[in-house]
Amino acid sequence: MSEQELRDTDLRDTLPARRRAELVRLVRARGQVTVTELASLFDISVDTVRRDLDHLAERGLLARTHGGAVASGDLVTQDTPFADRLVRQKSAKTRIARAVASLIGDGETLLVNGGSTTRAVAAELAGRRNLTIVTNNLALPQVLPPEACRDVYVMGGQYRHEAQVTVGEVRFAFAAGINVDTALIGVGGISAERGLSTTSIAESVMIREMIKIAKRTIVLVDSSKFGHDSFAEICPLALAHMLVTDEVPPDRFVQALAEAKVDLVVAPA
Repeated sequence: MSEQELRDTDLRDTLPARRRAELVRLVRARGQVTVTELASLFDISVDTVRRDLDHLAERGLLARTHGGAVASGDLVTQDTPFADRLVRQKSAKTRIARAVASLIGDGETLLVNGGSTTRAVAAELAGRRNLTIVTNNLALPQVLPPEACRDVYVMGGQYRHEAQVTVGEVRFAFAAGINVDTALIGVGGISAERGLSTTSIAESVMIREMIKIAKRTIVLVDSSKFGHDSFAEICPLALAHMLVTDEVPPDRFVQALAEAKVDLVVAPA
């Protein structure tokens, strides 16, 4: 092989590494990116982008989504697009949803926050009757079985497209003074140290109010969120009554739940 051929080979070997380093920097700066967007920015094929993302995800440098990637790390500061969340951990969320639905009785009043897991619960309520549901989750009404609900109330406020929810002070216009049997709460992160957390300060305030109103709070969280903290703290573990998940948490977390007197329910496979 000639000297020029050796130099060309070295250059080809370094280009993917440089591109991947720049790709990681871009994902961390933006929080989330799509495959199509990256293909255009780097002038490469979507297949090459997917291979790069898979390579980087395997090394823990970013997290793959259905259509692209998000920044990895313990601190989550930005919502993943709702469409992506619908397909991530889908099997786990379905199991959690069925377990939670079995805990709901006829005639209950439910306060339900935003998220793909709470939406999955709504779809599993076909066997219930005379439920009253209050929610800021705009994806909920379309999947609720009509025969299960007596009344459905949607909270007003600022519309957040990426999360398909409403947040803000407008919510209190009718929510003040209502009586709620159970709050079904999905969260962005959960840890023994910081308790429940989410990506938005406004949403954390809203969820705290939901928990305060309800007689019983059931937290829904898939196992990928154990030990991860989102930007805005909601409340300590002790303010929840029950946690429903898809896998047994690490021993340290199980101990923290026991100390906080939170009942742990692991959804059956």
